[in-house]
Amino acid sequence: MLRLKTIFASSFLSFVLSIPSISYSSDTACTGNTVCRLGDRGYHVLPPDNWDGKSTLPVLLHFHGWGRQGPVSINHKHIGQATRKAGVLLIAPNGLGKSWDFWRPGSRDTSFTNAVLDDVSKRYPIDRDNLMVSGYSWGSSMAWRFACEAGDKVGVLLGISGTFYDQTEECATGPVEVRHVHGLKDTVMDFPYGPNGEETGPVRLWQRMNGCISQTPAKSQWKTSQQFTRYEWKNCSSDKPVTLDVHAGGHWIARGWLAQQLDELLADNGS
Repeated sequence: MLRLKTIFASSFLSFVLSIPSISYSSDTACTGNTVCRLGDRGYHVLPPDNWDGKSTLPVLLHFHGWGRQGPVSINHKHIGQATRKAGVLLIAPNGLGKSWDFWRPGSRDTSFTNAVLDDVSKRYPIDRDNLMVSGYSWGSSMAWRFACEAGDKVGVLLGISGTFYDQTEECATGPVEVRHVHGLKDTVMDFPYGPNGEETGPVRLWQRMNGCISQTPAKSQWKTSQQFTRYEWKNCSSDKPVTLDVHAGGHWIARGWLAQQLDELLADNGS
């Protein structure tokens, strides 16, 4: 069951101006390809199709890949198109130098992202109990970093073809749920096999943190326009499930994967 919590930490409240009561202003001049300015940086936002302008919105925060910026995610058929159809507000921050600082704890991009979320909350009625965090490639590694530092204030981590290089790193608590997808033939963010060549290697950090390491995962097959093998750890001692989907391809955004995750998660949440 999807159990998502608010992302805002009190340590960042001084970063932006707080106001006594929030008046939402979903300014159409700051949507899609038009950047929303925040200090000397910015982000992009995409509302879902057929939104009535008032209803509370679940959120997907997505970090772009290396050498890209937010509009790539906004216009991508497997990202922006998926959130539009699913009824989810997409937030796509812009990385400095078209990259992300995910290498070690205390990332400058974690504090920037919290400021982005605070700014978005003044423009849109976002559902702080429905925060999903995603990313592709280096952006996926940034999503891991953000989830590691924010802990269970992140409801679901949806990683795509990018992890921590050091799977022994420690996180305070970790997100409420982890879902990750990776290609077995990925040679850009190499598929991180386990110590003995296990296909479950990409999520061994979360297996360890969530008390799943000794559990044999449920294994199944499913497909969109490509075939996936799914490994699921549902009864971890932390009560935080971990899911890994692998495919036989390389370094790409798995076709239809994100749309399928949104369908499953929002259905579980009764949305």
